[in-house]
Parts: sequence; C-alpha cells; structure tokens
Amino acid sequence: MPSVSDRLPTFPWDRLEPYKTTAAQHPDGIVDLSVGTPVDPVPPLIRQALTEAADTPGYPTVWGTKALRDALTGWCERRLGARGMTERNVLPVVGSKELVAWLPTQLGLGPGDRVAFPRLAYPTYEVGARLARAEYVAYDDPLELDPAGLKLLWLNSPSNPTGQVLPAEKLRAVVAWARERGILVLSDECYLELGWEADPVSVLHPDVCGGSHEGIVAVHSLSKRSNLAGYRAAFIAGDAGVLGELLQIRKHGGMMTPAPVQAATVAALGDDTHVAAQRDRYRARRAALRGALEAAGFRIEHSEASLYLWATRDESCWDTVGGLADQGILVAPGDFYGPAGDRHVRVALTATDERVNAAVSRLKG
Repeated sequence: MPSVSDRLPTFPWDRLEPYKTTAAQHPDGIVDLSVGTPVDPVPPLIRQALTEAADTPGYPTVWGTKALRDALTGWCERRLGARGMTERNVLPVVGSKELVAWLPTQLGLGPGDRVAFPRLAYPTYEVGARLARAEYVAYDDPLELDPAGLKLLWLNSPSNPTGQVLPAEKLRAVVAWARERGILVLSDECYLELGWEADPVSVLHPDVCGGSHEGIVAVHSLSKRSNLAGYRAAFIAGDAGVLGELLQIRKHGGMMTPAPVQAATVAALGDDTHVAAQRDRYRARRAALRGALEAAGFRIEHSEASLYLWATRDESCWDTVGGLADQGILVAPGDFYGPAGDRHVRVALTATDERVNAAVSRLKG
C-alpha cells in the first residue's frame, strides 16, 4: 500500500533533538523556549468543571452541548465583536492542529486545487494541503495571489512565528478580494488575546466582514489563553454553510470533543480573570527575554503579539540555535516556518519564571 507519510516533509522538531541534548547538558539544566507549550497551571475553575463532568459514560456529540454552543457564540460576540452569531456559526474541534491538518481533505480539496498560506507560517498549513494532495503556494501579500484554482486562503494574525498583526483594513481588503473570487478564507486567530504592541482584530468583526459571515471561518484555541493544550480544546466560527458541511463529515468520522473537555471549555470561555492573569505572566517574561536578547546582540522583528519573539543576529538560524544550545537555551530555528526564516529564531515565552530568569542570566553571561 502507498505510504501517506511519504507525502509529508520530515517532522521538523525531530531535527532539533541533537541541540536539545546539548542544551540539556548545561550544569543548571535546559531552558526550553522552543515548542511553546504552556507550563503554568490550569486555572482551578476549569479543573473543577472538568472534574464535575467526569462521570459522563455516554458518547458526546460532535456539535457539542447547548451550553458549549452558547458559550462559543457568546464569547465570539463579547470578545471578537462578532454580530448575529447563532449555534450554526460555531463548531468545537479536537484541538486546532487537527483542524488545520485535515481541513483541506474534509472540504474535498484534491489535485488541481490550491491552498495558500503566508511565506512564514505554521507548517501544518502545508501539511494539510499535502494530505489532500492539493497544490500549495506561499505568499507575501494575499492580494497578489493568482486566484486560478485557489480554494482555500489561510490568514494568520497574530502570526506564528513572527507575531505580526494584520490591521483591520488589510483584513477587510483580503476578505472582499476572496469573496469576489469565491475563495474560502480561514483565519487562524489562536493568539488573538495576546496582543502587546497591537490590538489584533478578528475577521468576524463587522469592520472586517461587514457583518456577514459568508466565505470566512475563524480558528480559535484555548491552549495558550487558558493553558489547555493538554485538553485539546478549540473551535471554529463563521460561515454556517461551511461549518454545516464540516459537521456532517466530522459526525461520520467521530471527531468528538470529550464531554468533560466541553464542560471545561464552557468554564474557560466564561471567565476573563484567569486570561488577564496569564497575560500578565507572559508580559513579564516577554519583557525580560526581549531585553536580554537585545542586550546580547539580537534584533527583534515584528513580535507585537503572540507568544514568541522573532529574533535574529544576521546569521544562519542553525548557527544561532547551536550557539544558544551551548548556553543551555533551546529555541526554534526560523526555517521550520519556511525558507524565508533561515536567519531568524523563534523564542517562546512559555517557560516558568525561574527558567526565564535562568535564560536571562545566561544571555548576560
């Protein structure tokens, strides 16, 4: 049988293992600023909701409970400024990476169809196109794309890895351009609540979409804002026709968010206090790491939002990774996110205060 994995690139994080080994040999241990996995505790009210829903022996539904759908629509209206949201405009998913990887396949894309994503981008956008056997193209400006055969256009603001934020007027222009050409816009907004020097805007905001959800879908995750990466809690919101089709497919595929996680999601979306507290933690870590990196000769580009600093000292990203690994600090090479990142590294803010302080001390050394 043909191997599906043959369609895919080498898993990027495997290439980082030798550098991780080097960093781990530091006398004071490794400071891992590479993957960006949350390290702070899950807020107590979310754990309580999960525990209280633990005795759920029956199957959950793909669409989720009414309480979950209400929480999703309410949050979109309150936090994103979306208007006219109904339960048909939201759909829980089993983590946003799963959604990104399988979306082109679930939409029926295949050979001859094209998927577009930013020149510097989360690598799973490309993986999704490869799994569907679709063609893919990386862009600098989506408005300069050739629309022929283009079926799916990924936006990512705030960006992973760069932290760049697209202003509302740019988003509005892209949405209008795509609608005129019948191209579906998928906006990955998983870092939207982590703006530092800019205020990220959703494609669902009326200033962008004109109050209509036609042709647009936003992707959101609770992994970063609520420390729920281990829960695989995420959702999509937008065009009811697109979400309805995905619902039918996902029902056949059994792509169900576990019932306790649904309950935890309701609790998480209903509370802003823990989000503000987590933002404060990341803000302090960001300030400490940015100051130390700049003092050590790095230049920080973009990084106005998200959980990363996009840093360069004008050398090969792998030379930077190696040099930092010798100091016991592990970061992600920029070329994980496309060839355009080959002289940058991505530095995550997701380490404990103690480990961040250790990195700061080593960078000063």
